[in-house]
Amino acid sequence: MNARACVGQAVPLRGGAMPANGRAMGVDYGRRRIGIAVGDASDALATPLTTLARRAGKRPPVARLLELASRHRVRLVVVGLPLDPSGRETEWTAEVRSFGERLAQRGRVPVVFQDERYSSAEAESRIRSAGLPRKKREDKARIDAAAAAIILQDWLDGARCGPARRGHDTVGAARRPE
Repeated sequence: MNARACVGQAVPLRGGAMPANGRAMGVDYGRRRIGIAVGDASDALATPLTTLARRAGKRPPVARLLELASRHRVRLVVVGLPLDPSGRETEWTAEVRSFGERLAQRGRVPVVFQDERYSSAEAESRIRSAGLPRKKREDKARIDAAAAAIILQDWLDGARCGPARRGHDTVGAARRPE
């Protein structure tokens, strides 16, 4: 089992409880790209889906992400939370939490946060070991989507362990502004 932990409870939805059916979506939110992954229908396996480009000085592509969530019947979004190596939150952590809160408010899907420490390094290592040609191994979009899959898989694995594991590993929770 991976040492990364779920670090929050679901951001409340407008007017409703968490949908019972659908898939989970993983998000690796970065300054230049947003890696996206989806879980299978049984919540057992996360698979890289795509990467959305971010434009400098522009708002993140929330509408495009919500479109993907709708198309893939997503019931929950798991956003990777960048903590420092000792597990503390940083300025970037606050920006990612803000993004997750906006996503939950604009869409009709709950958002949880998952510790993403070293997920990009792990994704890069896995891609390198897959025997892909150099150009594909160095493709940052491929790495970001793979990191999103790792983030989601960590959450799915923790969800199978039950709420006790996630609840005890909570280091903060996102809340909608009052």
